[in-house]
Amino acid sequence: MFLLLNTGMMGVFVALDFFLFYIFWELMLLPMYFLIGIWGGPRREYAAIKFFLYTLLGSIFILLVMIGLYFSSMETLADGTRVFTFNLLELMNHANYTETGILSPLNPNNLRFIAYIGLFIGFAIKIPMFPFHTWLPDAHVEAPTAISVILAGVLLKMGTYGILRISYPVFPELTYQLSWYIALFGMINIIYGALAAMAQKDFKKLIAYSSVSHMGFVMLGMSALNTMGISGAILQMFNHGTITAMLFLIVGVIYDRAHTRDLDSFGGLGKQMPIYTGFVTIAFFAAIGLPGLSGFISEALVFLGGFGNGTTRILTVISTLGILLGAAYMLWTLQRVYLGSLNEKWKDLTDLTTREYFMLVPLTIIVIYLGVNPSPMLNLMNASANAMVKFISDAQGIYSSLNAF
Repeated sequence: MFLLLNTGMMGVFVALDFFLFYIFWELMLLPMYFLIGIWGGPRREYAAIKFFLYTLLGSIFILLVMIGLYFSSMETLADGTRVFTFNLLELMNHANYTETGILSPLNPNNLRFIAYIGLFIGFAIKIPMFPFHTWLPDAHVEAPTAISVILAGVLLKMGTYGILRISYPVFPELTYQLSWYIALFGMINIIYGALAAMAQKDFKKLIAYSSVSHMGFVMLGMSALNTMGISGAILQMFNHGTITAMLFLIVGVIYDRAHTRDLDSFGGLGKQMPIYTGFVTIAFFAAIGLPGLSGFISEALVFLGGFGNGTTRILTVISTLGILLGAAYMLWTLQRVYLGSLNEKWKDLTDLTTREYFMLVPLTIIVIYLGVNPSPMLNLMNASANAMVKFISDAQGIYSSLNAF
């Protein structure tokens, strides 16, 4: 099931055909449903069904938009043959749409706005964006550790990837017009997710809500529609994957030994498990966004990009509260679980095993290396981010002149 899940994820990221993209998008549902529903915690069936229904609802919206775009791309050849396409690169080129197509930008009665919203909701459920986020904490809490890692590290990124890969280039003029609302929901995610995390007693649920908050930074950067913001959003997607993978593995290590995730039942584990606590400290400070660790540079780029766009500036300023709230719930958790006097109940806990070193050391190296030298990652994505910003800007100029005419 895990290998089938990997197949679906890889297929989503490499598909340039909308139909193939959709097939792989749906393929991921089945193995994740069973991985949570069979090997999960006490409420695994509830969490698995909730995850399945939420994601399937989003998939219906994506399917409807895909069909509309397919029939809007009709081209009549010289011999009278009608040709349609699912090719995403063709759908990005609005010159390939027919004037009569239901989702053609040239059709004065088109349904592009409704299609954009439908597609956006389909991807937003996967992010997960407020108010479609409620499946995530349940899925994380009930999933086995390995599945929580892959869910936070890769699956959540498919929502933001889908928006950048499909929604933005296929509907550039609407992206430009609705960027403020994307920033608004990003801000809500950041602050609401952080406040919800602060209220949790379950260690895993706290990390799950912190994921909701950190994915808000991705949305905020995407809404900036400038190279700095979009590069920051893409880098945040990667950094969140590595940092949150560390955090879920950290929870898995302690749950494997103590068989509880109740934050209030621990205390003083730093004395009993000093090496483990060292990894915890790096992961927590990376999640907060401490300079020198990978979380800092992506969040800094997101805020610089958001502030550089006059439309999203006020929302960006409010979103900086997320840094303060993130520090609050992370440091409070560090204090409750790892500092202070050791709870006698845990005096026999052992430090990290070889297998756990094998999981945590590579992630720690990535987090520190990208914190000190993020250039290799940024150089990879800058050309693409520049191209997307120019594409959206040019498209907005063209459609504005058409509307004025």
